[in-house]
Amino acid sequence: MRISVIGSGYVGLVTSACLSDEGHQITCVDVDKTRVSQLSLGILPFHEPDLGELVRRQLDAGNLSFTEDLAPAVSNSQIVFITVGTPSYEDGSVDLSAVLTVAEGIGRAIEGYLVIVIKSTVPVGTAELVRHEIAQYARADFAVLSNPEFLREGQAVRDFLEPDRVIIGGADEQAVGLLRELFASFATAEKILIMDSRSAEMAKYTANAFLATRISFINEMAGLCEGLGVDIERVRQAVGMDPRIGQAYFSPGLGYGGSCLPKDLRAVLAMGRQRNLPL
Repeated sequence: MRISVIGSGYVGLVTSACLSDEGHQITCVDVDKTRVSQLSLGILPFHEPDLGELVRRQLDAGNLSFTEDLAPAVSNSQIVFITVGTPSYEDGSVDLSAVLTVAEGIGRAIEGYLVIVIKSTVPVGTAELVRHEIAQYARADFAVLSNPEFLREGQAVRDFLEPDRVIIGGADEQAVGLLRELFASFATAEKILIMDSRSAEMAKYTANAFLATRISFINEMAGLCEGLGVDIERVRQAVGMDPRIGQAYFSPGLGYGGSCLPKDLRAVLAMGRQRNLPL
């Protein structure tokens, strides 16, 4: 398939490399001229195991290219992934300006039926906002789907190539079918979940909020165990053997962090406040 990926950050670059490795023709678009130049030479802006090798191999194979020009990339694509950043405002709510700017650019560039897929982590209802923004400019039919990513730093390539689930949110049957076909080479049918876009958007936030909760909970138990003279490692091992609980994200440490969990938890709280549903 001919695919454009808008944004060459962590999600965009992993998506571009892995899809191109499956033989798809991928054009990755970014507004940063220096980054585009470096990526075109196979120089990555960050380290992720196996990613550099994938990018350089597919550049050599001609399946992957990088550009600053959004319009020609979009007009030549069957699917466009939006993977731009969604940083937080001071109150924890999400800044969607980059997403909406890209949506306008896509709308102006559409020449035929196009499937637009939001992979960035975005609040509930964003697919509808993007659909409205694109509709103001589009001269051809299109569909907007939600497809949240669940990549872990240090294991992102493996997570993309061997996902534990693929979520596709949207109602357009033609678009859903095309995306299901795209991901069929990575995931079995039972691992591809089809739902409405709002549920897909919320699934990502729910997963990350729960992971943050697990880490916080085991740290609370570790503090209590220390005060009681109890070995938290033995407790963690015993409790984690329960299949309802498990061992992942269940080790005491410094607390949750990284680029996603704090930001996404703030966004969940902000969504609650905005709807007068305090959490």
